[in-house]
Amino acid sequence: MKTVIQIIFLIVSFGCSSEKKSDDNGWDVIIKGKVNYPQAQGIIQIQELRNDGFGQPEMITLEKDNTFSKTLHITEPGVYGVTFYGKQKVNLMVDHSTIELNVDGNNQQGMVEIKGSPDHDLYQRIVSMQRTITEAPALKAIENEFQQAAAAKNETKIEALRDQYMVLLEKEQNKIVALLKQQQPSLALFNLLQDPQLIDKDKNLDLFVSSLSKFQKSWPSYRYTKELATLVQKLKITAIGQIAPEIALPNPDGQIVKLSSLRGKYVLIDFWAKWCGPCRRENPNVVRAYHKFKSKGFEIYSVSLDRTKADWLQAIQEDGLDWTHVSDLKYFNSQAAHDYNIGAIPFSILLDKDGKIIAKNLRGALLDKKLTEVLGH
Repeated sequence: MKTVIQIIFLIVSFGCSSEKKSDDNGWDVIIKGKVNYPQAQGIIQIQELRNDGFGQPEMITLEKDNTFSKTLHITEPGVYGVTFYGKQKVNLMVDHSTIELNVDGNNQQGMVEIKGSPDHDLYQRIVSMQRTITEAPALKAIENEFQQAAAAKNETKIEALRDQYMVLLEKEQNKIVALLKQQQPSLALFNLLQDPQLIDKDKNLDLFVSSLSKFQKSWPSYRYTKELATLVQKLKITAIGQIAPEIALPNPDGQIVKLSSLRGKYVLIDFWAKWCGPCRRENPNVVRAYHKFKSKGFEIYSVSLDRTKADWLQAIQEDGLDWTHVSDLKYFNSQAAHDYNIGAIPFSILLDKDGKIIAKNLRGALLDKKLTEVLGH
């Protein structure tokens, strides 16, 4: 699992500050600290980092004792990059608190220290919890057994271990969810909610809905609230119990095939691609399920995120995927990928006869188990 520690976010939110309000409803925030190894060449600068570009860079002057102090005037919380001589860069999430930032300043892996931020403490606490989860002895033991079962091609054992792993993983992740539910709006909370690997968004939709309500109350005009609202809306669209959004894309013959044309059957929408290793490894399980249940009213609607028709058709043939296929060959820019909020594949959704979403991302024996439940043996 990718961990949030892979990206160093230094989080700053509410705390002690000598802020000054202004006519633009903004405030001043101080960033101060020390550079342990100043360089003879280069500059220190800070600039806002936004999804739509960069703010105007501002210089930071280093004093003779290697300390610095910079006052920023901001009108909403934001992410700022501080670059030291082109050798070390730190991303700061700046809100109301005065930030003390101490660095080596001579290489990207050098020391970084942040003080005075309750939100930084929260973020690091979540990092620690996540690391504890991934390194838990019980999960490591299951991983070792899984590798042995995979080497022995013991499918029954593999599926049993996968189930055990997911139960334990969810139990541990629920501790993170409980902590996040207690938090007030902050840049820390916003970024943790954005992390695609931290928690299962589908199973914890209530966390996102409740968090959005808090953001809309406390941060009604900030862009972070608008971005979170967009995310929550996407999650709601493909939530369990909702009717799946329509997809209308060309099949290999160029004919438009609508997802809704398969109403009356249980349908697995399967997002995949030739270049996706996990997709290709999962395909034999999907093939077995298809041939086992197709006579009972089961169909597969595969949406390829390939870029070329040649790759798409080659993978269909190589893997023996004898069902409905569509693609606009636009990779993750596919309209279907956008509508279903696809950030990674494989990704699958199981629909009932009325097109209602009843399950997501069923792998291996889990797909067989669910289809047996709804269609019988």
